[in-house]
Amino acid sequence: MSNAPPPDVTFAPNINRSDYLPRSPTRGGRGNEENSPLLAPRVEHEYGHFDNNFPDDPVFQEIIRNAEEAIEEGVLPERIFQGSSGSYFVKNHEKKIIGVFKPKDEEPYGKLNPKWTKWMHKLCCPCCFGRSCLVPNQGYLSEAGASLVDRKLQLNIVPNTKVVKLASDTFNYNAIDRAKSRTKHSIMTKVPAVGKKFHRLGLPPKTGSFQLFVTGYKDADFWLRKFDSEDLPVSTATKLQHLFERLVVLDYIIRNTDRGNDNWLIKYEPASTPKGEDKEVQEGEWSLVENPDISIAAIDNGLAFPFKHPDEWRAYPYHWAWLPQAKVPFSEEIKELVLPQLSDMNFVQDLCDDLYDLFKTDKGFDRRTFTKQMGVMRGQILNLTQALKDNKSPVQLVQMPVVTVERTKEGRVRTDSDQYTQSFSHRAPFFSWC
Repeated sequence: MSNAPPPDVTFAPNINRSDYLPRSPTRGGRGNEENSPLLAPRVEHEYGHFDNNFPDDPVFQEIIRNAEEAIEEGVLPERIFQGSSGSYFVKNHEKKIIGVFKPKDEEPYGKLNPKWTKWMHKLCCPCCFGRSCLVPNQGYLSEAGASLVDRKLQLNIVPNTKVVKLASDTFNYNAIDRAKSRTKHSIMTKVPAVGKKFHRLGLPPKTGSFQLFVTGYKDADFWLRKFDSEDLPVSTATKLQHLFERLVVLDYIIRNTDRGNDNWLIKYEPASTPKGEDKEVQEGEWSLVENPDISIAAIDNGLAFPFKHPDEWRAYPYHWAWLPQAKVPFSEEIKELVLPQLSDMNFVQDLCDDLYDLFKTDKGFDRRTFTKQMGVMRGQILNLTQALKDNKSPVQLVQMPVVTVERTKEGRVRTDSDQYTQSFSHRAPFFSWC
């Protein structure tokens, strides 16, 4: 059956909202003067060839639809002023934050990064700009890749993240794109017969990572400081330890170069009296209450998946290695969760294949560089697997010699004769503590 649009599709320069469903800038909407030629709403349902389709994840797709329609109705994303790149809180119709969007071209390496401090850094000190072990301008893929690894290993600590396309007047566009948009709208208004031939009228959609927003969480540093002075009940402390180990597994596998206590979150819900009883809880009387609940969220994963181990200036250490939880040997729970999968080379190759399908969507994708990234990741998995088998702690894990495991013949076809080559890094960074 052909996927071509039906012959009765018409372009409509003037839209009555009561006659049509809301359309987003990325799907051809008109609201907020960011539109492309309109197709009848049923075309999207029947043919599904518009951007941002996630048939395998209907919940995420519905959230993206809400975001698109909110933008269409004038509820625009709001720039986040923290951080070194352009990122945005995306809202729904009720102006509630539902996600964080990080456009590719507004990353620290991006040409449209709105943060002047990074622009000055790149201009005045180019030799020290960026991280030489990372692929430039692929942070959005790293965000989505971390979520993919999280799902494959069932760690469930990374908020669902995927690559999407969004357009909004609040994003940072260059003057040419904005001028083109104004000119096309003017032509569409004055000469509809000509304007309807334009492929797109509004600002061009930006490709980036969209991470679902989590509520009730605070920086890990805030809660860890409180836990230093306040003892947790045994069950809650045990759960925190297990969640911490999941964070260690994730960060070590993807070789996160930017994990401080301010970019992973903790949600702590204090103890409450059972059945709603209004009863004061004295210190040490945990038997009278329901145990506090705790959960974590690993956000800001954009500086991971290096193509080589740090070996020049900075080591980019895992800052969680200085926490007391890192001195405790890995639990049986985490071993049972990930060790059977990480010990299976077929599973590891499946993971590499899934990352390949994700990373190859980037216009600057280079297969040779990707092969190096997977070599680093396989080496990390090899070390982690050995550490789990040897009952080591996270501190002992990060002290193991770094290794790269390269596949002799890279490709999607696997055979019984596949061979892997291990190589150890002997060159240490100049600054080993930062």
